[in-house]
Amino acid sequence: MSLPESKRFEAKLKGKSFIVTMEVNPPKGTDLSEILGALKAVDGLVDAINVTDGSGAIMRASSLAVSQKILEAGFDPIFQMTCRDRNRLALQADLLGASILGIQNLLLLTGDDPKAGDHPDAKPVFDINSAALMQAAASLAQGKDMAGKELAGKPHFCIGAAADPNAKDLDVEMQKFDAKIKGGARFFQTQAVFDAAPVARFMERARASGAPVLAGILLVKSAKMARYMNEHVWGIHVPDAIINRFEAAADKRAECVAVTAELIRAIAPHVNGIHIYALGWESLVPEILAKAGVKR
Repeated sequence: MSLPESKRFEAKLKGKSFIVTMEVNPPKGTDLSEILGALKAVDGLVDAINVTDGSGAIMRASSLAVSQKILEAGFDPIFQMTCRDRNRLALQADLLGASILGIQNLLLLTGDDPKAGDHPDAKPVFDINSAALMQAAASLAQGKDMAGKELAGKPHFCIGAAADPNAKDLDVEMQKFDAKIKGGARFFQTQAVFDAAPVARFMERARASGAPVLAGILLVKSAKMARYMNEHVWGIHVPDAIINRFEAAADKRAECVAVTAELIRAIAPHVNGIHIYALGWESLVPEILAKAGVKR
């Protein structure tokens, strides 16, 4: 008997195969046609689909609702949750709700400051941080809420967390990494990386944990986009060498395929998989994976 979609990703994490995940943003509205088109483009090529939760502090449709629709479409969703918008009561309620709907994969994050988004006057919550949210999810899976009260029925979660191989202080980053492992993290997806060297250094220390690490691969579309991200997006630094390639490229989509495939080939030996930030260019993912030699 085949595993249901909600358990296939967890099973693959326990194996030794190279994992590929991809991120989608819920719509600012109710039209899911763009997301369904993205799923069609990568059918059979990715192991799970992350659904962001107000990424960039932009108001969008519920990550939980979109995760459910992705599950119904036959894909394995990774439900992202941030601490920015909900207190511990609402966070625990949504975790239980996700389990009731059959959604078990989680990526738990602190969340971006509302001042950076499209509702800058919104009041942030940040009742707990991502480490505490992981501990809450792990506690729910053991049958108790954060107040120690018994649950009528226990959820099952496969908990993921973020990591940053580009962190200026790797010692501090590894302390956070270890704390997330102790908090229940089973896998990690990293911030976007553009160089194999920091990934290799990070993995020298992270590998001992045994937790799979998926390197973040962001599809650069142009030199202008790269410069904007370098100036305005925390944790992103696109090297000048890549920017120069896009400046000289006549076909930006072809250059995106070439640059991304080269990066994946360089990083793949060090990690357990990749997490793709396609940013609307999901149609390029099949060609990128083929050129990178990623077998599906």
